[in-house]
Amino acid sequence: MARAKGRRPVSSRDRARYWFDRTLARSTGTMMGWLVITCLAVVLPVSVLLAWTDPGSPRSLSGRLTAAWRTSAETLRLGAMTGTPLRMVLSALLGLVALLCVSTLVGVITNSLAERMAELSRGRSTVLEQDHVVVLGWSDQVTTVVGELVAAQADRGTPASRAGRARHRPRAVVLLADRDKSEMERALAARVGPVARARVICRSGPASDPAVLALVSPRTASTVLVLPSAGPGADAEILRTLLALRAVIGEGPGGPPVLAAVRDDHYRAPARLAAGSRGTVLETDTVTARLIAQCVGRPGLSLVLRDLLDFAGDEFHVTDATAFHGGPFGAALLGHADSCVIGLLTPQGHTRLNPPADTVVAPGSRLIVLTRDEGTARSGDCRHLVDPSVIATDRPPPEEPARLLMLGWNRRAPLVVAQLRRTARPGSVLDVVTDRAVPGPREPEADRDPEQSGETTDGARLAVRFRSAALSRPETLLGLDLAPYDGLVVLGPDPRDGPDLPDDWTLVTLLALRLLEERTGGRELRVVSELTDDRNRPLAPVNPGSDVIVSGELTGLLMAQIAQNRHLAAVFDELFSADGSMICLRPAGTYVRPGSEATFATVVAAARDRGECAIGYRCHDRRTTAPDHGVRLNPHKAERREWSTEDQVVVVTTEGTAPAHPAGAPRQEVEEYGP
Repeated sequence: MARAKGRRPVSSRDRARYWFDRTLARSTGTMMGWLVITCLAVVLPVSVLLAWTDPGSPRSLSGRLTAAWRTSAETLRLGAMTGTPLRMVLSALLGLVALLCVSTLVGVITNSLAERMAELSRGRSTVLEQDHVVVLGWSDQVTTVVGELVAAQADRGTPASRAGRARHRPRAVVLLADRDKSEMERALAARVGPVARARVICRSGPASDPAVLALVSPRTASTVLVLPSAGPGADAEILRTLLALRAVIGEGPGGPPVLAAVRDDHYRAPARLAAGSRGTVLETDTVTARLIAQCVGRPGLSLVLRDLLDFAGDEFHVTDATAFHGGPFGAALLGHADSCVIGLLTPQGHTRLNPPADTVVAPGSRLIVLTRDEGTARSGDCRHLVDPSVIATDRPPPEEPARLLMLGWNRRAPLVVAQLRRTARPGSVLDVVTDRAVPGPREPEADRDPEQSGETTDGARLAVRFRSAALSRPETLLGLDLAPYDGLVVLGPDPRDGPDLPDDWTLVTLLALRLLEERTGGRELRVVSELTDDRNRPLAPVNPGSDVIVSGELTGLLMAQIAQNRHLAAVFDELFSADGSMICLRPAGTYVRPGSEATFATVVAAARDRGECAIGYRCHDRRTTAPDHGVRLNPHKAERREWSTEDQVVVVTTEGTAPAHPAGAPRQEVEEYGP
C-alpha cells in the first residue's frame, strides 16, 4: 500500500516503545513480569561475570556456577542456600514468599502513613483541648483576632499579669474555616509571626456543619468567636454557624460565651436569638461607621482607639472597688497612681461610664479602669499631686458648625451619614461627591434659594447634599476646591471581583489630596479615610492630623478584647455609639493654663470638675512620629510636663452628644441613602 502523502515514517524505535507502553498498561501482572525479566537479565550475567573474574572463586565449573547462584540469590534476596537443585529451588521459593510478604507489609504501612498524613494535612482530626478559644470562619479580621489572642497569651508570662489574667487567657487558639489547612497556617505565619507561648491549631471544614464543628470541641472552649466572611451571603452563613453551635453545645445554660459579628443590622436580632443568652453580636459596618463619624471632628482619635484595643499597651479591665465603697465616684478618679478610672460596674451587672463625680460607689460595685494589667490597678491617694493654681477656669468656646466633604460611596456610607446627622453641630453641611447615582438633594446652584435646594435652614442639624463626578479621574480630584471644608471623609468602593482592590482607589485619592495640600500651601487637611487591608496603612499618604480607619482591623481588635472579658462588650458599645459617653481629644488649655507645668493628676482633677474622665494626652511635638504620633495613654499621675496650646487631652465624656432626632426635625431613616 502506498504511504500516505505527508505522513512521517514510523521508526522501529517508536514502534518498540509503543509496544512496550501498551504491554505495561495491560495489567499489574504484566508489569511485574517485565520487572522480573529485567532484573534477571541484569543480575544473572553480572553475577556470572563476577564469579568468573574473582581470583578466589573455585576453578571448577560447578563451583563457579554455585558462586554465581549465591551472588544472584543474595542480590535478589532469594536466599543463598546451595546443595541439591531441590534445596536451591526451595530456598528460592522461600525467598520469593518472604520478599512478597515484606513488600506487601511495607506497602500497607506506607499507604496507611500517607493516608494519615493526608488526613492530618486536611485538618480533619479532633482537637482535645480545654479552655481554648475557638475562632470560626475566615475573614479580614482573622489575622488580627488570632494575633491579639496570641499577644494576650504571651502576656501571661509576666508576674504581674499571672494573678489577674490567668483565668481569661486561652491555652490554645483553634481556628476552623472552610479553607486549606496549609494555606491558613502560611497566612497566619506571615501576618502573626511566631506564636511564642500560645498554640494556634488550624482545622479545615465548613463551620456550619455540626459534624465538622464538633472536631474543635466548642463545648470545652472558654470562648467561641464567629467571624463573617467577605462573600455576599456572609451574614446568612453566620446564622447557620450559630445554629450549628447550638446543636453541638446544647440548649442548656452551660457552654462557653459566644461572640459573633454580622455586617447588616437586619441580621443582628436573628443572630442574637441563635447565639442564645450567652451570646454577643456586633455589627461590623455599624462599628466602622461610628468610628469614622467620631474621627471626623476629633483628629487623632483612631490612634487612641487602636492603642486602647490592642494588647500591646494599656487596656480596659474590671477591678476591685472595695476601698471606695460608700464614697463618691470622684474620689476613685484620684485613687490610683498608675490606672485611669472611667466608670462603674454595678452589682446588678450594669455598666455606667463617666457617672457624675458625686455618684456613690455601692457595695459590690467594681471599677472599670484603664491599666496595664488587673494586678497593677492598686489604689493609692493622689490628691497631693494636684495643683489647683494651674487649673483653667474659663469655659471653652462652643464649637462652630462644620462643613464636611465625603468622597466616595459604599455600603457603610449611609450609616456614616446617619451618625454625622446625630452628632453634628446645628448648621453643619455635608457635601457628598460620588461617581454613583445616590438618591438625595443635589448641590444648589448659586442663584437658587437655599431652602429649595437642600441647604441647611434654622433648626436643622446637618444638611446633606450630593454631587456626581468622575472620581476615578485624577484631574477631577485635583480640581476640587477644599478651602471651604473643615474635614474630609474618603470611603473606598465595596470589594468586588476583579483585579482592582478597594484600597487602590483610596490610596490614589489620598495622594491627590496630599498634592492639593502641597499646592495650596495652606493649613493641613483633616482627612478620615477607610482602608480594608492593614498592610496598606503605611502606604497612605496622610499628614499627622489625619486618621486612617482599617475597618477589619479595628473590628478584630474589638472582638479580641471582648473575648477576654465579656463585661467590656457594654463598655465599647457605649463608647462607639452616637449616644452616651464617648472618647474625645480636647485642647489641653481647657483643663490647665497653657505654658504651665502640671502633673497629670492635675489634669484628671480638672477633667473631673468638668464631668469627664481623663485617660491620657497627645503631645503635638513635630518630632513625634509613628506609630503613636505623640499619643500617651494612662500616664502616671505624678508625671509632670509643660502643657502647650497644641497639646490635647484624651477624655471620656458625655458632653457634645446630640439627641437622635432634634425636636421639630423630621425623622429620616438611613435607607433613604441606599444606593
